Amino acid sequence: MAQQHLETTGAEGSAGEVVAAYLREQATEFLRSLRQHRESGGSAPGGTAEEAAGAARALRRSARRISGTLHTFRPLLDPEWSDALRPELAWLSGTLAQEHAYAGRLERLLSALHRLSGAHALPAQTPATPPGRVGTAQLSRAESTASGNLTVGAAKAGALLERQLTLARTRAHSTALQALGSSRFHAVADNVAVLASEVPLRATTADLDALAASAGSRLAEAVAALPLHRAGHPYNAEALVQGLTADTAPPSQDAPWHHVRLLLRLHRYAQEVVLCGPGSGGGPADAETEAAAALDRHRDAAEAAAAAAHAARTPRIAPATAYALGVLHADQRHEVEAARFAFQRAWLKEAVRTP
Repeated sequence: MAQQHLETTGAEGSAGEVVAAYLREQATEFLRSLRQHRESGGSAPGGTAEEAAGAARALRRSARRISGTLHTFRPLLDPEWSDALRPELAWLSGTLAQEHAYAGRLERLLSALHRLSGAHALPAQTPATPPGRVGTAQLSRAESTASGNLTVGAAKAGALLERQLTLARTRAHSTALQALGSSRFHAVADNVAVLASEVPLRATTADLDALAASAGSRLAEAVAALPLHRAGHPYNAEALVQGLTADTAPPSQDAPWHHVRLLLRLHRYAQEVVLCGPGSGGGPADAETEAAAALDRHRDAAEAAAAAAHAARTPRIAPATAYALGVLHADQRHEVEAARFAFQRAWLKEAVRTP
């Protein structure tokens, strides 16, 4: 592959050199996180699960930033090289994210069941319960003091969700381990190791600010297509009906919001490159950070609602269990609407701030 490197043009360096410096920084972080993950994993006697999870998060974070930078600033880079590496980084990040996503989804749903069934606080953890996890045994004890029809099926609903999501988490863990030991992953790691010292650039007159502005324009267009007027209303019955329909793949009104979340992430990464480049300073605006957090909550609640709806389709479950899962689904859809409203408010603040 032909690799042509730009020479320095001025005190602050060329656009390609700014991108190259950012990519080298993220590649170094990727390799550091990979080493920490190996040291804290099963092969290291002193490692812990918490350390391994933290290293995996850092690994995903740097992989996402490298992939996003390759996408936004593609005109500055060797296209053959960047187009080959970007999907591999996306595969790695997505594979490593699944176990954490299932664990967070289970914790979110069981906590919501506690709240909805009358337990105002989570029961105390027992030595047999991992940190951050709510067991169905504690759920049953908490429900024994609550009243109402929901408590009849909440314990069985929690047990069903725990079985399904724990199984999914175990499978995701095995998939991640297989991925990290595969030749495909080692090829990715080798490419990132090369990237830490040598970034393939191409001679071009493309402007750094213009490329970053294009990412912002794509984001603004996607946000303009969102039904922000609906986000100001507290109830969206259409989403409830859509989530519980017998069709396992109904048209999702969440998809445009998920797309905006990805575009906002790309925009923020582009701003990191521009604002943190040589001679610059600063970081993403507070309104952007708030908007990103709202869309993260939106994604989490939407996926939790889908998990509740999936559990409700389990054959031969008791009516009380199905009822509890239906209430749980409705609760998470309300969380989706609340997150959309929070995003709307944050985006309006960002629009006012932007000249």
